[in-house]
Amino acid sequence: MSGSLLHAATVIGCPHGGRATPATTPSGGVRVDGAAVATAAHPYVVTGCPHTVDGVPSPCVSVHWTATTTGVTAEGAPVLLDTCAAQCLSAAFVPQGPPVVQAGTRKVTVR
Repeated sequence: MSGSLLHAATVIGCPHGGRATPATTPSGGVRVDGAAVATAAHPYVVTGCPHTVDGVPSPCVSVHWTATTTGVTAEGAPVLLDTCAAQCLSAAFVPQGPPVVQAGTRKVTVR
């Protein structure tokens, strides 16, 4: 599997224009461009999502990442790549589409 490593400064959004950020700032020792590498242990929250369903607000509030078992870990948790499966969820845990990750510049390949 290959892809760009996600880190605390990676720009991630929901498919409706909201902004996804780590719920807590990753502070680990593994860093990319000075920002801590994101892992499956870091939950993401979404703010500013304008999504509605039949006129009723149904914003994305979180992102659920499914980190693959690539064998690459940081502080014991699988690292997140932009190619990892993920889903933005409403407060009722309704899937609302995959997050949009701004193109990264760092690539990692695991074989």
